Amino acid sequence: MDKFVIHGGNALRGEIPVNGSKNSALPALAAALLTAEPVTLHRIPHVRDIRTMQRLLVDVGAKVDIEDGAVRLEASKIVSPEAPYELVKTMRASSLVLGPLVARAGRARVSLPGGCAIGARPINLHIFGLEQLGARIEQSHGYIEAAAPNGLRGATVHFDRITVTGTEDLMMAAVLAKGETVLRNAAREPEVVDLAELLSEMGAKIEGAGTSTIRIQGVEQLGGAEHTIIPDRIEAGTFMVAGAITGGDVTVTGCNPEHVGALVAKLQQAGAEVTQTSADSVRVRAAGKLRSVDMTTEEFPGFATDLQAQYMALMTQAEGIAIIVETIFENRFMHAQEMARMGANIRVDGKQAMVAGPRALSGAGVIASDLRASASLVLAALVAKGETVIDRVYHIDRGYEKIEQKLAAAGARIERVE
Repeated sequence: MDKFVIHGGNALRGEIPVNGSKNSALPALAAALLTAEPVTLHRIPHVRDIRTMQRLLVDVGAKVDIEDGAVRLEASKIVSPEAPYELVKTMRASSLVLGPLVARAGRARVSLPGGCAIGARPINLHIFGLEQLGARIEQSHGYIEAAAPNGLRGATVHFDRITVTGTEDLMMAAVLAKGETVLRNAAREPEVVDLAELLSEMGAKIEGAGTSTIRIQGVEQLGGAEHTIIPDRIEAGTFMVAGAITGGDVTVTGCNPEHVGALVAKLQQAGAEVTQTSADSVRVRAAGKLRSVDMTTEEFPGFATDLQAQYMALMTQAEGIAIIVETIFENRFMHAQEMARMGANIRVDGKQAMVAGPRALSGAGVIASDLRASASLVLAALVAKGETVIDRVYHIDRGYEKIEQKLAAAGARIERVE
């Protein structure tokens, strides 16, 4: 099992590039199941979750070719509309194949998802929506079995709470349903918009993506397409925080500044200098003292829950007390106790954490509990005195491609040890 060994104290300087969005690539890969024609996707990140999804698509019957940084998929025939537990137990996004399989093959058998230990991310919203579209759903032995032998039919679906994967799953199911489907209280995340653009390029009729109401007119079949995945806003945000927490001067390239607006606002309030240097790059400098700034996670365009842990690491170096409120997932403060081992002063009370700073962190042995928690421990280690050893970095490999190489190129003393 690999570990990261990090010696803190270096201010990061230089450019750090951003890959394509993992959270956009996963539904885009699943969307290839909706057509028998080839779908080519550019800027797919080479991370563990993507490899898992690609293996799943091969099991279902798709042909997957990877060359020159592009992934070409062709699902001319659905051989086995099933996503087995053995393959998807480490990835919650497995539920994204549920909608496409039911819409295309008329049935699906999908394992209840696994993944990070950050609290329940119930699939009941997916199930409710598919039932509204006419699917018959049963649950047994840890699997969701859905059937719509006569096809899906359009309906109005109102989500009780905003769900990104639920919105994506229902949108993919609805593009082949008969009639109009209206999704209300839909997620507005950039990844939803990116999926809608891909589906539209394949021949779907979708309006309102990026708003809380999405309208889909079903079509009989979809065709092939060629599409480039949007930049990963969470990776971009992680590197922006890295520049600020180390008192460095970092330019994050290949990103979409509009997608990280909430983080930019908090960094500026905390005393960092943030400037957009081009259409796809942001420069972060933090020469002076940082100030504590409260933060509450929200659905887009609010502050992303996937950047909460990284922001907590930043606040350990800020003067004052910052109150961080997590509204999206329960049990998402597990990184706090590992940061405390490094000397952070953090008190967790339910969905709220109070971070008092600045604190001089010291290197320690810590364990990554989930994808974003592992990124926050890397950030804390960059400013800690001495050596930090981070165990279970397979978590970070699920969503970051060669993060240690990118940080090292900017001056971090970090290495991967097998």
